[in-house]
Amino acid sequence: MNDAGVGAGPTSGQSGRTHPLRGLAGTGFIATLAALVATTLAAALAQAFGVDFEVPDGGETIPLSGFAVVTGFFSVVGIVIAVALHRWSARPAERFVWTAVSLTAISLVPPLLSGADSATTIALLGLHLVPATVMIPTLARSLRARTVGRFES
Repeated sequence: MNDAGVGAGPTSGQSGRTHPLRGLAGTGFIATLAALVATTLAAALAQAFGVDFEVPDGGETIPLSGFAVVTGFFSVVGIVIAVALHRWSARPAERFVWTAVSLTAISLVPPLLSGADSATTIALLGLHLVPATVMIPTLARSLRARTVGRFES
């Protein structure tokens, strides 16, 4: 008796591929780790060159761990936005890029208003752009890859 093909493939209509949102989230979390490392290293490098990251409003210095926490939090927010756009938008990649670039531009305002010295302000502006240059292209590329053929039946 030849059982070839019986029970050999996915059952119950499953395609055998990873769920698209799970893949998008996985890609996003890997990009988040890369953004965390890049941002923390860039902040450590800035500190090594004498940037103190002291913000006058409280007189406190931003610790390196603070950069990691904020980068991680807002990177996860970016993943959530990407997943939502993948689910509910006909053009998720384009809308994600527009949204993420707009939010990145808005994030540049607080460092400018913080009253910190020039070196700290410039470093903070740069540190807002580091994770954006990791997260935005990675999630946009992932959205484009997962959107191809999505609406075809």
